Amino acid sequence: MESEQLFHRGYYRNSYNSITSASSDEELLDGAGVIMDFQTSEDDNLLDGDASIGTHYTMTNGGSINSSTHLLDLLDEPIPGVGTYDDFHTIDWVREKCKDRERHRRINSKKKESAWEMTKSLYDAWSGWLVVTLTGLASGALAGLIDIAADWMTDLKEGICLSALWFNHEQCCWGSNETTFEERDKCPQWKTWAELIIGQAEGPGSYIMNYIMYIFWALSFAFLAVSLVKVFAPYACGSGIPEIKTILSGFIIRGYLGKWTLMIKTITLVLAVASGLSLGKEGPLVHVACCCGNIFSYLFPKYSTNEAKKREVLSAASAAGVSVAFGAPIGGVLFSLEEVSYYFPLKTLWRSFFAALVAAFVLRSINPFGNSRLVLFYVEYHTPWYLFELLPFILLGVFGGLWGAFFIRANIAWCRRRKSTKFGKYPVLEVIIVAAITAVIAFPNPYTRLNTSELIKELFTDCGPLESSSLCDYRNDMNASKIVDDIPDRPAGTGVYSAIWQLCLALIFKIIMTVFTFGIKVPSGLFIPSMAIGAIAGRIVGIAVEQLAYYHHDWFIFKEWCEVGADCITPGLYAMVGAAACLGGVTRMTVSLVVIVFELTGGLEYIVPLMAAVMTSKWVGDAFGREGIYEAHIRLNGYPFLDAKEEFTHTTLAADVMRPRRSDPPLAVLTQDNMTVEDIENLINETSYNGFPVIMSKESQRLVGFALRRDLTIAIESARKKQEGIVGSSRVCFAQHTPSLPAESPRPLKLRSILDMSPFTVTDHTPMEIVVDIFRKLGLRQCLVTHNGRLLGIITKKDILRHMAQTANQDPASIMFN
Repeated sequence: MESEQLFHRGYYRNSYNSITSASSDEELLDGAGVIMDFQTSEDDNLLDGDASIGTHYTMTNGGSINSSTHLLDLLDEPIPGVGTYDDFHTIDWVREKCKDRERHRRINSKKKESAWEMTKSLYDAWSGWLVVTLTGLASGALAGLIDIAADWMTDLKEGICLSALWFNHEQCCWGSNETTFEERDKCPQWKTWAELIIGQAEGPGSYIMNYIMYIFWALSFAFLAVSLVKVFAPYACGSGIPEIKTILSGFIIRGYLGKWTLMIKTITLVLAVASGLSLGKEGPLVHVACCCGNIFSYLFPKYSTNEAKKREVLSAASAAGVSVAFGAPIGGVLFSLEEVSYYFPLKTLWRSFFAALVAAFVLRSINPFGNSRLVLFYVEYHTPWYLFELLPFILLGVFGGLWGAFFIRANIAWCRRRKSTKFGKYPVLEVIIVAAITAVIAFPNPYTRLNTSELIKELFTDCGPLESSSLCDYRNDMNASKIVDDIPDRPAGTGVYSAIWQLCLALIFKIIMTVFTFGIKVPSGLFIPSMAIGAIAGRIVGIAVEQLAYYHHDWFIFKEWCEVGADCITPGLYAMVGAAACLGGVTRMTVSLVVIVFELTGGLEYIVPLMAAVMTSKWVGDAFGREGIYEAHIRLNGYPFLDAKEEFTHTTLAADVMRPRRSDPPLAVLTQDNMTVEDIENLINETSYNGFPVIMSKESQRLVGFALRRDLTIAIESARKKQEGIVGSSRVCFAQHTPSLPAESPRPLKLRSILDMSPFTVTDHTPMEIVVDIFRKLGLRQCLVTHNGRLLGIITKKDILRHMAQTANQDPASIMFN
């Protein structure tokens, strides 16, 4: 299992020494064993790092391509494994982009040679559109399947349809002629478990039996979900968005977007939602869509052999995921741009839009909710909002920001406690306990017993003449003429007041349970629980403002626009604004969130209230901490992610961060022509670094280039097999011309072809804010530090993350690969 592999590789070790000894692409070299404990290195670490056949690039300090270096030209045929990356390593964005340019040039140069080459060129050009089309089709189909299955299994907790077992409660009663307007959800075809088992439809015995069966099904679904995740696909748990953000930044997590993860996540997502846990399916749908994008990318060599190009497909897939989650194609594209993508060129924008369009079209064709809409809680409002209402909207924004700040701190504290105590070793038990508590408390309250999406639908819905909910139990004025579309504000009846009390209890329950549910070992999204909390708060505020306007319509704030008998306040609108505010407070999304919510409601008129609430929630949340929940989980898990939103304001220099430190031994380096094959092999065996700077001589320390460990190993092994006379005492030459050697000397080994002649370098006086920007914008793994051309040290991505943690008064050992 992946978690066990992580443990053995050292990623779960808490000590600073163990963490830094875990080999990765960023960990290129260090002082000769003073900082790091190399005793934990494994034999396979010798091949960490990567090389690529036929890669053509050399970079100057500014990053311009000015010449070409052919890697491993001495090899006659490709060696398996060259050009790939090991698990938990960061890709080399610069090299991957140069590989793609070289591939594109090669195809263009051949396309006029024959009709077949022209066909291959056209196929290559269209492969990007084909892969996002397939991703959109698969994402839409899987989302429709998940929606239908989750609705059916959610209703299975309460009863079953005898006439057609595959119908949920609503579908079961569609064809019945015996339903009444007041009790439209009751029909002879639908039987509760109490009716089937003890033959009673009413009474205490019926209530207790339904209660027991509700808990039984909830626990069964939760147990089945966590068991499937634990046994078959440990990566299928959680939301998936923090890991997808990290993967899109260039990190490799093998298996996270694989076929097993896709299959298990799809099945367990249905089970987790049906169990009634305080979670949603919208976040995990992004993970499902990215799995589809990753799998389809392997059908096209353009993407399967290039990690940077593959991430363009994953960006489009994440847009398709949000498109089917909320029925918001434009919001999905903006979500991919604002929240998850690290590298988002214009071509990816168009393909993301197309993938979102295809996914939404497929979902609309399936029509999983039977309402010809893409989401269950689509609503339309007919009453305009008034300037005075901005005040309660802003207050809802403040509540959303406070909720977001509280949730992030509480959830991260609980997740950290789970990691550091024995409780985290029993994920199945934790899920069962949380599911049991949720089911026991949720059943008595009709608003917590509801599926969370149905609860949001009810809270969003405006009270019309056809609504029978207790939230719409207003006292009607018998003298008023009946108006179908525009019902005036009325005094609240007993049903509304009892509903408010139940909603207040539901709000407390949702707040507490969501903190403990997000992060357990089942697929768990955060969008829907956060929106539910905001919708409950918003509906309560909306009813309060509505009653205030009814009883005090002569106040100056109401007098101008709210006359007696007019429909002034729409409580459902307040629920919508509250939902957006709470989701914004947790995720710190702004533009994409507003677009998603107005696509949900189908009206542009309410953009200003949404913008006011979302910006307020972001400002309030940022006052307590600038991290959103996904960034907080990235930091908790110790992923090497440089957040572009995070500002680096300290005045340190490259010399303050580079290694080795002044008290450390010098760097492990190679010389241009003074080392033998045996010297290099000993250096590789004695260290776990993934690369070595090459200098002219120990005395001059003038930088020549940079050689990766894997390139060295493969080149030496290949030379021993294919070139006669290469022995341990053979001189290794990285220079252009081989130095003169005594006649009896063995044949020298020329390795200039594997040398990166112009690695990225900065001077020791370069401000760290510039270095951080270079790493963010170019996706670097390491940067060499020089002074007047003399090599001084190296800065890796891990060094920058440690330095940023130290400047934020955090323990760097606690954040790296926990």
